[in-house]
Amino acid sequence: MSALARYFNHYKIKVAGYDKTPSSLTDELQEEGIKIHFDESLEQLKTELVSHNKENVLVVYTPAVPIDHKEFVYFKQEGYQIKKRAEVLGEITQHFKTIAIAGTHGKTTTSSLMAHIIKQAGYNCYAFLGGITKNYNTNLLLGNDAVSENTFLVVEADEYDRSFLTLHPDYAVITSVDADHLDIYENEKYMHDSYKLFAQQLKKDGFLLVKKNVDNTLQLNGNTHTYDVSLNADYCAQEIKIENGQFFFDFVSQNTQLKGISLGIPGKHNIENSVAAIAIALQVGIDKNTIVDALRSFKGVKRRFDIRIKSEKLVYIDDYAHHPEELKAFISSVRGLFPNKKISGIFQPHLFTRTRDFADEFASSLDLLDELFLMEIYPAREKPIPTINSEMLLDKVKLIKKEVVKKENLLDVIKSQKIEVLLTMGAGDIDQFCEPIEQLLSAQHEKN
Repeated sequence: MSALARYFNHYKIKVAGYDKTPSSLTDELQEEGIKIHFDESLEQLKTELVSHNKENVLVVYTPAVPIDHKEFVYFKQEGYQIKKRAEVLGEITQHFKTIAIAGTHGKTTTSSLMAHIIKQAGYNCYAFLGGITKNYNTNLLLGNDAVSENTFLVVEADEYDRSFLTLHPDYAVITSVDADHLDIYENEKYMHDSYKLFAQQLKKDGFLLVKKNVDNTLQLNGNTHTYDVSLNADYCAQEIKIENGQFFFDFVSQNTQLKGISLGIPGKHNIENSVAAIAIALQVGIDKNTIVDALRSFKGVKRRFDIRIKSEKLVYIDDYAHHPEELKAFISSVRGLFPNKKISGIFQPHLFTRTRDFADEFASSLDLLDELFLMEIYPAREKPIPTINSEMLLDKVKLIKKEVVKKENLLDVIKSQKIEVLLTMGAGDIDQFCEPIEQLLSAQHEKN
């Protein structure tokens, strides 16, 4: 939503909006001239709208907004033009050659890396991203308005509420189809059917790239190309190794080999994301050397394997991981980088339904830690569900050292620990603790 707000603001369209809680991102938007409020206030809303004709106002919303939200109800009752975020994004992409990245995991990193490669190639690149890229410090990339043969738009194809079905891309990637958002899809089959529909929306003569075995899971017909980090696929990684905390690998396809690639961000799962980005970049026609240089210079995305402190005695990494498979990939990659260190994790579960549906899988992934500090469930758009809470999840975790920690006690609990490697994980408001945690650990580290 923030990238969309920035897009319209760039083109001198007046933008205002509501968010549930203030954050560093909403602070940035306000500094850019976008009005944001945090209370459901019809009075404030009417004051904002009084100087605008109704036919000149477009209301954009996400399904994360409750249907009984006072302002949302008002807009519907008053007959304003209302569109979902995905619908508006779909209309924008119609004007560009579009590269869409779909999947339960890996969308943000893959799309950000894809956009970085295109930018480094000197192509005209627009991108709507789900996170803040460190290379550009934004989630919106804007090209120049002269659309040419080498103008591309990179977009995350969000599966939530089947939003990606508004897109008709020229190039598409499906990174994974692990079950998620079962509050929307009801069952895994319905979710898989939606991914099949997304694949069918590829433009004629388009290029579809799917992670190996995902193509079998979806039983996709037609010309589907596969990629993987280790399995035999059309595009794959080989000779993966870690040297001085940095990942290296070879990229191999039927027609191309790129040897000794140095990836600017850690994690085996990010090598997999890189293989997908390289495959699309080659299809687009980008030079091999440019691709290799871009991979080396890619700094990653905030809250995606975001290393905030790294020294001999102390490491602090933050990640958006909020699904069991994401936690597993993240913690395992950290373990590979720091095999002899104690790994402590702070995890904030996101949504009561997701915690309920994947409680056993969450517990299994969290067992990869040495110690766990579990925060209360972040409700987002949901009402509490009886018996579904962090204590229930903690009981399933087999670790000896584990506890539920309230927000107001979190910093004191960290202060009392001997930290070697600390991870913060979750998609709720845990990000608001990153700066205080970093300051606390840095201060302790300097004393020692």
